[in-house]
Amino acid sequence: MKEFGGKVLFLDRSDINTDEIIPAKYLNENSREALGPFLLEDLKLPGFDPKDITGKSALLTRANFGCGSSREHAPWALEMNGLNIVVAESFARIFRQNMYNCGMLAIELPAPRINELFRDFAQLNTDLYVDFKKLLLVFSANGKEKKAPFLLSDFESKLIEAGGWVNYAESRY
Repeated sequence: MKEFGGKVLFLDRSDINTDEIIPAKYLNENSREALGPFLLEDLKLPGFDPKDITGKSALLTRANFGCGSSREHAPWALEMNGLNIVVAESFARIFRQNMYNCGMLAIELPAPRINELFRDFAQLNTDLYVDFKKLLLVFSANGKEKKAPFLLSDFESKLIEAGGWVNYAESRY
């Protein structure tokens, strides 16, 4: 199973689509690794600089993350930059499943909790700890801590434990 948690990247906008996550012009690359440098290259968000991604391994954002096309390149580009957990109010259905198929976490929290996390942590050097046994996210910075319970289906848990769909299928079929 992958390691989850770490420093948090805050993207304070809803409807970040797959073309903003990884522009379509890079979909002809031959490897996942080749996608890495172009993550969020076309994202329009005041104050955001793609250099902000460096050193982050978790992402907190708003509603409908990953809308747009159904390409799995978007989760791959996140993964190639060390981001393997996205916490949002909601996800596009196919993007969310692609995350789990890649052995990555797409955690949904209610809008009031997302608002609270942005208010309390967005301007800080924030860490995220994922407690799988308790199904709990723990955000912390400057001595402040907020806990957020989350849900995973049994199948999502199995995909995460296996490291994604391919490993899950190989172990069972």
